[in-house]
Amino acid sequence: MIVGNSYTGKPNVETVKRTLVKTISYRLCIIVLDFTTIYLFTAQLKVALGFTIISNVYTSLAYFFHERIWDRINWGKRLRI
Repeated sequence: MIVGNSYTGKPNVETVKRTLVKTISYRLCIIVLDFTTIYLFTAQLKVALGFTIISNVYTSLAYFFHERIWDRINWGKRLRI
């Protein structure tokens, strides 16, 4: 039994809001990992902060658009029954 969605006869479609929340939560995890790794390798706070900020701005945008494009592709999706 599937709760929360009725059968529409179409594959599940992800909302922009859901994609945005997924993007933010994923990026928060990556920010912590990036900063920690760079700081451990360089022991320089400014380098770690600078790289983390710059790289996470453009990769967040790339991830968001990547998710939106993949949501339009029906391959691998199942119909809700």
